[in-house]
Amino acid sequence: MIESFPVVSYMHENTGDKLLDDGEQIVVASTSVPSSAKLQGLFTTNLEMVCAAATSAEELFFHLNSRQTALAVLDLALIEQSKTSILNRLRHEYRDLGIIVVNLSAEPEPPPDRLGWEIDRYLPGPLHGDMLQQAAVEVLDKRKLLADSRALRRELQLANLRTLFLHHLMLIMNSGYLSEVELEAVLKTILIGITSEGGLAFNRAFLALFSEDGSTLRGELAIGPDDGADALNIWKEIKTENLDLQALFQRSSEDLKQTNGVVNEIVQTLKISASQSDHPLIHSCQTRRSILVQRGRADVPIPTDLIATLNQDSFVIVPLFSPDRSLGVIIADNFITGKPIEESDVRALEMFAAQASLAIEHSRLYHDMQEKIEELELITEELEKSRDQLLESERFAVLGQMSAQLVHALRNPITSIGGTARLLGKRVSEQKNRRFLKVLTKESAKVESTLNDLFNFVSDTNLQTREQSLFDIVRRAVMVFYSTMKKQDIDYRVELPDEEPLLDIDGDKVHQAFLHLIRNSIESMDAGGELRIGADIEKDRVTILIRDTGAGMANGDVSRAKDPFYTTKTYGTGMGLTLVEQILKQHNASFSLTANEDQGMTARVTFPRGRQAAFS
Repeated sequence: MIESFPVVSYMHENTGDKLLDDGEQIVVASTSVPSSAKLQGLFTTNLEMVCAAATSAEELFFHLNSRQTALAVLDLALIEQSKTSILNRLRHEYRDLGIIVVNLSAEPEPPPDRLGWEIDRYLPGPLHGDMLQQAAVEVLDKRKLLADSRALRRELQLANLRTLFLHHLMLIMNSGYLSEVELEAVLKTILIGITSEGGLAFNRAFLALFSEDGSTLRGELAIGPDDGADALNIWKEIKTENLDLQALFQRSSEDLKQTNGVVNEIVQTLKISASQSDHPLIHSCQTRRSILVQRGRADVPIPTDLIATLNQDSFVIVPLFSPDRSLGVIIADNFITGKPIEESDVRALEMFAAQASLAIEHSRLYHDMQEKIEELELITEELEKSRDQLLESERFAVLGQMSAQLVHALRNPITSIGGTARLLGKRVSEQKNRRFLKVLTKESAKVESTLNDLFNFVSDTNLQTREQSLFDIVRRAVMVFYSTMKKQDIDYRVELPDEEPLLDIDGDKVHQAFLHLIRNSIESMDAGGELRIGADIEKDRVTILIRDTGAGMANGDVSRAKDPFYTTKTYGTGMGLTLVEQILKQHNASFSLTANEDQGMTARVTFPRGRQAAFS
């Protein structure tokens, strides 16, 4: 038989706290309907509540299983009548249940020994309403305190686990720079921490990051079950294996290639333009503020397509950012359990998001550092190569000029000596003298041949040409002097058009020519200055302009700058510029030096395009 009283909130008379949560009931149980009615009658109208009555052990457990129960008031006669231990079962199966045992007899009797610790209060007869009400308040108050204590202990345990998780995560990030693979493992570990029971206990977590140019927010990683059964298996596995952070990190590193079913499909569809400032994901990044969405509503408009994509109308968006840029967002929800997301959950998630932001920025700094190292290595390699090339070209230029002069100075006398020896050999009849003249003729012929070979070597015009970018050659030549310009406090700027002219040229020789020109400009600015390199592209030609603010040259000196062995303090021996002119002539290109109106010099190198680009 079931009887119910009106539903009201049962409050503690001193503190005003609710001792019964919404939806909870009290069950009274006796051996008969009259006994249950008598027991119910002892509750005054001041103690109105949802109250179910039972007249047997079976009916008692039926009520306990059908609705959350805060307190059971049991007639001692029912306990003695039952063939099984009701109290033992209640304590094992309903650990949060308050239990009061009453004796409905008119005579006061002490509690039987067998009741022991299994009950919260024993009330002997005769019973009064005030006595039962006071006992109920004390038992429910004790139950509330125990429940609060367990909840607080659980909160402390979770806080400790989260602190340890974040501490170990910091150790991993501080142990060295993060490569891209290690970053992905760290981010996946963080998502596991967000979704694990020992972490934040969200059901699913999604990570979206901005592209390198910051134009698009794209989904990157996701963790979470597909359904309830999958969730139970995952949580059970983590709990059974007692996985710590290092184990989770190791596992994340090993199975990055594995997908996560539905969540992986969802995260791949996330792609939002950074220009959509009204989209909640972009808005969260721009304002650097978390957005809590409850049943499709938040303090900003939530598009229906985002809810449809996540298949969930309650979730939280937390931004990832560094001091100078937005990095992305983490989205978390309780897709399986439907548990409401509290503000405390948002604050905890922000702590994990901060670690994710640090990891991303840590990795990007490492990536930037690697690029700088590679750039410096390239510069060093190019510098060493070009330094040798410059020395070699200077040496060959001087050798070539000396050889040309030597060939010119020796060829005529040697030719005359050889010719005279041959003529005398025909006129002399003595065999002995003819033998000497023959030796003279033969050796002079050898000298002539050697001089011809030397002339052919220094005047070699063979080119190894292929179609290649002229601007790329100029950039590489500038980077050779990167360290020198920094040391000499030279501000340099390479301002070349976006269009890349491709010319059929000998890249090594053209590179050598620009090395000489740039080096000459730098040597003219030993006290610092500005170096500007630009280009003019026309239909039939491409002109490279190298302008410096150095000491410059007098007008008369400019006209002689390309003469062999001409030397000034600024432009050295002059053989470098002689070599430059020789290389450019081989490419049918022109080269000129002019003094700037204000200060310094401008070198102009013009290459023909199309049919005019024939080699001399």
